[in-house]
Amino acid sequence: MKNLILIFLTISATAMAQDSTDYYYKIPEYPNSYNEGTVAARVVDGLGFRYYWGTVGLRTEDLSYKPSEEARTSEETLDHIYGLTRILANATKKLPNDFTKEEEENLTWEEKRTQTLLFIQEASIILRSSTAADLEAYKMIFISDRGTSEYPFWNLLNGPISDAVWHVGQIVSFRRASGNPFNSNVSVLRGRLRD
Repeated sequence: MKNLILIFLTISATAMAQDSTDYYYKIPEYPNSYNEGTVAARVVDGLGFRYYWGTVGLRTEDLSYKPSEEARTSEETLDHIYGLTRILANATKKLPNDFTKEEEENLTWEEKRTQTLLFIQEASIILRSSTAADLEAYKMIFISDRGTSEYPFWNLLNGPISDAVWHVGQIVSFRRASGNPFNSNVSVLRGRLRD
């Protein structure tokens, strides 16, 4: 039964993302109760809201900006966030991350942005209805030429989720430096635009 619910939620999230990338225009309403799943989902929603506003309206010159020769460009940083959010979504869907397979994704920047928001949304929807036992089952599984490694949900919190938030902050800083600052009416505390 849980698998049927998961499939329905994933299809619903996909349909919403195809119709609009505005899901994180404002942070979703918070749940009526605190539990393992709702708290984890809220952390993920915070990432989604920051990513939405940190990336909306990026121009070609913003994407190619980098603060120094040794640094990544904004677009390379956004590719990294894309990968981190895929790991997040895969963990909540109980799928491995198989690095032995060559991925051929030729997505435009807008397609990557939409897919990143979808990864975040899918994970949040799954987490919102999760129990402590479910969280224990959301392992990060990595398959590489060196073998398979597995990490508990705890590492997802301090690893990919926190890392993605960190890198969204870099994008906000980089876009300011390239002349396209973050919307000053965005309130990350309230999770919406200021009136």
